[in-house]
Amino acid sequence: MLKKYSQLFSVLFFGIFSMSVMTASAIDLDEATRTVAKDGSGKTIVLTPEQVKRGKRLFNATCGACHVGGITKTNPNVGLDPEALSLAIPRRDNVDSLVDYLKNPTSYDGLDSIAEVHPSIASADIYPRMRSVTDEDLTAMAGHILLQPKILTEKWGGGKTYY
Repeated sequence: MLKKYSQLFSVLFFGIFSMSVMTASAIDLDEATRTVAKDGSGKTIVLTPEQVKRGKRLFNATCGACHVGGITKTNPNVGLDPEALSLAIPRRDNVDSLVDYLKNPTSYDGLDSIAEVHPSIASADIYPRMRSVTDEDLTAMAGHILLQPKILTEKWGGGKTYY
């Protein structure tokens, strides 16, 4: 009898605790947080809550295996943190440039195509998950990448220090 009540208490406590300590969801994010750079000229876009949720889901499904927490498992020197994205050539710190990169990926210095080793629209025959990805999906994933530093701060792209 005591075992039954302790299990019930544990489930009830866990349920109440998980409801009170929820992570930030797309609905909780204000408009200022959901605002990200659209292009290199300084234009911005405000992601809708649906784009935020969709971007997270798509990123985790298509990119999450290699880019957990904004790091790059295949090359830990290059992450998805704002500094690394801004130092790439061409810069990848806005939605348009990230969408372009996801269509035709190049090396960090921009000289060589890496479509054969990085999932992209250009290499959809090698990476089947990219076959059905639309421009709206790419925009949502790029928005997710640019939004994470605002939510996770230095943890995004922080590597072994945090993950």
